[in-house]
Amino acid sequence: MKILVLNGSPRRNGTVALLLKAVTEPLAAGHEVEWIDVSRLAMKFCTACMTCRETEACVLPEDDAHIVGKKIREADALVIGTPTHWGNMSAPLKLLFDRNVPSFMGESPGGMPVPRQKGKRVAIVTACTTPWPFNFILPESRGAIRAVKEILHYGGCKTVGTITQPGSKKAKGISASLAARANRLGKRLVRD
Repeated sequence: MKILVLNGSPRRNGTVALLLKAVTEPLAAGHEVEWIDVSRLAMKFCTACMTCRETEACVLPEDDAHIVGKKIREADALVIGTPTHWGNMSAPLKLLFDRNVPSFMGESPGGMPVPRQKGKRVAIVTACTTPWPFNFILPESRGAIRAVKEILHYGGCKTVGTITQPGSKKAKGISASLAARANRLGKRLVRD
């Protein structure tokens, strides 16, 4: 199984990266896992021309967003991680998704959305500086997860689970219990 990991955090060894590694750790032996640090990609901004829904390809000059879009389409499963920024996903991850509308959805002749990733399994991880339970009461980490799920929903993806690390500003890494939960999420991702 081909598993694509999208690390939406600019911190290569931050909390989100640790969570993503914990999710994919049990998968490394039996599956092909590819890791992409989204903040390191060279991508132009989406111009909202909407041409991609009909042509199934972004009309902007070829850049990393096109390359990753192809990898998204070819992957059997996705593991997506993002820090929580103002109750939403990180800007680089949002840009990648904006540029990959044609990877996730098309448009019927009547103008209705058509999912292009129907049934693709996805795991989502996030972290936020707001401590528990305020990260959930306020729309912090919940907002980031909801934003990612919204895009995946239009693509027809199936979210198999989410993991959140609240209070990441003061946390030193992730706890053993959270790492174990992340490992279980990774196993659930590839389960039939």
